[in-house]
Amino acid sequence: MPGPGPHTMYALGTGVGLMRVTRGAFSPQHCLFYATNAFLGPDLGSFSEWLTSSALGLGQGFGSLAMEFVHHPFYYPLLLGLPLALFYSWLSGTLLRGGILDTLSGVPLSRWQCLLLVCAGSLSHFFLDHLFEENGHSSTYTWILSTGWWKDEAPINPDAVIVVGFLCTCLFGCFIYINRVKHGSSIITKSGQSMRLILVIGSLYCLWCTSQIYWRDPPQPAIGEEADLGVLIFLAVYFFLPHGLCIFSINQKYHPDASDQLPL
Repeated sequence: MPGPGPHTMYALGTGVGLMRVTRGAFSPQHCLFYATNAFLGPDLGSFSEWLTSSALGLGQGFGSLAMEFVHHPFYYPLLLGLPLALFYSWLSGTLLRGGILDTLSGVPLSRWQCLLLVCAGSLSHFFLDHLFEENGHSSTYTWILSTGWWKDEAPINPDAVIVVGFLCTCLFGCFIYINRVKHGSSIITKSGQSMRLILVIGSLYCLWCTSQIYWRDPPQPAIGEEADLGVLIFLAVYFFLPHGLCIFSINQKYHPDASDQLPL
């Protein structure tokens, strides 16, 4: 699986990108806590397993148990999210008062903001792990591929052409309508409406794929040979959700354009 370098550079890279587009509202402290949980976070179990092992194997059972429960995209924040949020909130104040690492607002990150960053870091950690561990045969990656059609050449399904064509046309058409010139709404309002549009179309798209793969007897390819269902769900959970949590961790009260932001 990926080591410290990829996890840290992926999280810090996306964090710095958020710092740039938010003009500092996603602060260096946000980046630090997000990247720390993307790298060391779920691997705390692995670290404990190594730390508690010895030549006699003393404590190895505890380390293995910690690895089993903590190295998980959802168990990690469920088990350790609250204590880590308390710790990071305290650390945020310490870094700020010591003049080591700043926040745009000039106030420490709250426990809620830190909890969001812990969850985001855990999911980002597994974005890489699920793709690049177990020699490409992880259970999640195997499931993603299983939603495609690999038995033989995928037959052309006229129903799929109609459904997918209709959904994609609605997506582009409604997006253009929402963001048309002289609409009168702010860009924040338009982006919120566009996001809801994407969620609705994405849900209908996944529903279509599910009906063809799991509900139909015999099953048939949903979109040719493509594994669209697995790819969409994977990206929603491990890519868009963690970055959305990072955005929600921003204190909108102190955002440079707070007057034009959605309340969080």
